[in-house]
Amino acid sequence: MKKIMLLLVLCISIQGFSQEEELSNLSWLTDLEEAKKESMATKKPILMYFTGSDWCPPCKSLKQDFFNSKTFEEKSKKFVLLMVDMPRRMDIITEEQRKKNKVLVGKYNKKGGYPNIVALNEKLNVIGELSGYTFLRETDRHFTFIDSILENY
Repeated sequence: MKKIMLLLVLCISIQGFSQEEELSNLSWLTDLEEAKKESMATKKPILMYFTGSDWCPPCKSLKQDFFNSKTFEEKSKKFVLLMVDMPRRMDIITEEQRKKNKVLVGKYNKKGGYPNIVALNEKLNVIGELSGYTFLRETDRHFTFIDSILENY
């Protein structure tokens, strides 16, 4: 029984570590009110990322090609990052977080597209939106979007 418990704890630890490692260089918030407060304090726009982390192949590709790039890591310092994950697996986020995320999807991702990036000002008004990602792995339009938000903010 002890061996089974040890194995279970080890598996959970490895899974948690691997998810954390992928986003280790970025500071993603998961609460809109917290993002709003930080946006007001720092005068930075909010970059809200709608993802289906465990079921959406374009989301996984965008994460790898765009969000995990050194170029985005540098540009991300000029934003407050907010991740809105809608996974199918129930163990990835809490039920409370899932409810909060559903509210955000209903308000800011009405078409339900994934991945979807929405830029907000400190008053939570939409100032830009970019939906989708192709398997051509071209991130040019995503960097153009990010740059245009920064230029016009």
